[in-house]
Amino acid sequence: MKLMIASDIHGSAKFCRMLLERFAEEQADRLLLLGDILYHGPRNDLPEEYAPKQVIPMLNAVKEKLLCVRGNCDTEVDQMVLDFPILSDYAVLPVGSRLLYATHGHHGSEQTPPPLCSGDILLCGHTHVPKCADHGSFIYLNPGSVSIPKEGSCRGYMTLENGTFLWKNLDNGEEYRSMRVD
Repeated sequence: MKLMIASDIHGSAKFCRMLLERFAEEQADRLLLLGDILYHGPRNDLPEEYAPKQVIPMLNAVKEKLLCVRGNCDTEVDQMVLDFPILSDYAVLPVGSRLLYATHGHHGSEQTPPPLCSGDILLCGHTHVPKCADHGSFIYLNPGSVSIPKEGSCRGYMTLENGTFLWKNLDNGEEYRSMRVD
């Protein structure tokens, strides 16, 4: 199974559209969204082509392919217009002999991880900065942001296939980092 992973769309119709185009090109089986889907949040500037009402039907059209966790900007009001669940604080998925703990990152984070077993993977968005860090007892991964990248990073996403995570540039689909976990 091929999984595509993205975070922090923040209501940008332009970058949601680009993400779904990459999803089709990647031929991934599922798209895991790590939160902050519709609202830009009070700390962020408006992303380019901010239009949450356009993002809603784009994502609802692929609802059977989506897995989502709740971001700090996601609310029950958002859930009322989205046809797929977004309010779970985390998801746990097997990756080979490891567990992948997916969360937005505003509660369980690289600095304050949830209880994890040695070798588990903590996958977060929230910071808008792509990252890969082996902390010995767990591995921290972040795909960065689809719409509002920070610290000079590109707009990006990740894929996971056959135990390998690939970080990719949303603009051109080019890989710029990889990590094998099995």
